[in-house]
Amino acid sequence: MSHPKNERTLVIIKPDGVQRTLIGEIVKRYEQVGLKLVAMKMVMPTPEKATEHYMVGGEEWLEEVGRKANASYEKKGLKSPFATNRDCGVAVLERNAKYMSAGPVVAMIWQGNQAVPLVRKITGGTEPLSSDVGTIRGDYTLDSYAMADQGERSVRNLIHASGEVEEAEKEIKIWFNNDEILEYRHITEAMLYDVDLDGIKE
Repeated sequence: MSHPKNERTLVIIKPDGVQRTLIGEIVKRYEQVGLKLVAMKMVMPTPEKATEHYMVGGEEWLEEVGRKANASYEKKGLKSPFATNRDCGVAVLERNAKYMSAGPVVAMIWQGNQAVPLVRKITGGTEPLSSDVGTIRGDYTLDSYAMADQGERSVRNLIHASGEVEEAEKEIKIWFNNDEILEYRHITEAMLYDVDLDGIKE
């Protein structure tokens, strides 16, 4: 059984995060909790690459994201402009791909105990306006679903963070080759994971 410290997740600082010079602040948040950075690169995604990224969940993702978006229209007392959940999902996909490919992004792999949910907690909810104070999205941006819907665009929330371990594994393969992922021991790992804290008094 793999040690929990080896769990990995994908984080992408989206074009708005790069343009607003938040790269260092975002990296710092994940570093400070004790996660280890094992891969990092700056890339200019093509629309095709962005589409591949979002379609990692396949047709089920299109249906589910469309269902959620249509439910949001109903909750606000509005009629969805889309005939089916899939149609709505395709529109969300196109908007997300346009947003992700609008400029350079920073792709990273973070590793550590419960890396996937931990990064999601630090990052905050999908909608910045309703994200908790203390999260990256809650502290550094103000976009909302309402404003995004009015502009018929994706919500600008600075970061993508994998939602599940299986999703992270698939997404990592899209953005990184195996030889780009480093295996090394970080000094803080002794404090976080060594059972007996061997070596502190050496």
